[in-house]
Amino acid sequence: MSQIDEAWGAGPTARYEELASRFRPIFRSIRESAVEREQTHRLPREEIARLKEVGFTTLRLPQDEGGFGATLPELFNLLIELAEADPNVTNALRAHFGFTEEVLNSPFKDYRDLWVKRIAAKETSGSGFSEAEGNAVGHFSTRLVRDGDKWRLDGEKYYTTGSLFADWINLGADDADGNFILAQVPTHAPGVTIVDDWDGFGQQLTASGTAKFSNVTLSDDLINPQRKRFRYSVAFYQLVHLATLAGIGRAAAADVARLVSVRKRVFSHGNADRAGADPQILQVVGKVRANAYGAGATVLKAAEALQRAYETRAGEVAETQDLTVAVADLEVNQGVTVVTSLILDATTLLFDALGASAAKRGIGLDRHWRNARTLSSHNPRIYRERIVGDFAVNGTWPPGPYRVGDSVANGR
Repeated sequence: MSQIDEAWGAGPTARYEELASRFRPIFRSIRESAVEREQTHRLPREEIARLKEVGFTTLRLPQDEGGFGATLPELFNLLIELAEADPNVTNALRAHFGFTEEVLNSPFKDYRDLWVKRIAAKETSGSGFSEAEGNAVGHFSTRLVRDGDKWRLDGEKYYTTGSLFADWINLGADDADGNFILAQVPTHAPGVTIVDDWDGFGQQLTASGTAKFSNVTLSDDLINPQRKRFRYSVAFYQLVHLATLAGIGRAAAADVARLVSVRKRVFSHGNADRAGADPQILQVVGKVRANAYGAGATVLKAAEALQRAYETRAGEVAETQDLTVAVADLEVNQGVTVVTSLILDATTLLFDALGASAAKRGIGLDRHWRNARTLSSHNPRIYRERIVGDFAVNGTWPPGPYRVGDSVANGR
């Protein structure tokens, strides 16, 4: 059944349904096991492996370089569908798709070509940027320094989402002079240890825990010659979270509709002899679905702004490039509070359409809110609202890439 037939609206391009049809059987399989995997803490290794096998991780590569040439709106629509199946899997692949954008935007041809080939060979990357404590804002405690004709990496990262399932870790560190440096670290290199110690109440299967690096040796080809992230990285990574939230909304809408349709018990002070005919209950189901629809539409509109930013990467004056990135950042910021509110509301409201039995752990309805609340806690939305307000009142464009750390510079 097409996205149009399910009343989620048309896909972002004429070919979207054909593209999505390749992956939907795997999405369905992933969704069928989602509750069981969470309740037994079975990490989605097999599910990610199946997605890699059919080329899902190569979506953004040009067709003549081993990919599907997917546009950013096509990618984000597919991420919504994947998140409907299991938001853990979408989040686990977030860093990989971000690194793919980094490669596609690289001005260094040799570096770009090398990593395009590796991505086309279905190698994937995890995340290695956040540090739990000890680093000053604007700096990393993790150090990557020259050691003879090689590089030596030492340090510890947290929120290393997806790295446990990946071939590489896309990592940020400080060099010997305290400057930002980027590298790709093999996950199985001597001195690399990845621990599944993420203990959040949501997104439990993303392996967003600790990665430790002790005297890890890296060759020059693993060092990114670009000393900064790709231009629209802030908006891109945030929009993956919004796409994941939209997918959670769709899953919640489907679950509540299904459970209401088969519910036999009714209340004496209700409005019908079955739940599926009670207008108040139908209103709740409709509200949940409408919230999911609005979230998805917002994500796809913001994805169009990202596509425009991507298309200005070459052959445009710097002012045009900067403007398209700033607009994309602003559109995503405007979407953050809307999508977050819609989905947190929907994943709470759905219980009003059901009885106390809906709280049983085996049904797994609580995971929708827990996952949504966890994702919404990344990159606090209060700052996004302030940024939008500052633009509206003062014409101030969003800030560039931001960092997280201790407010005291620890002697630096």
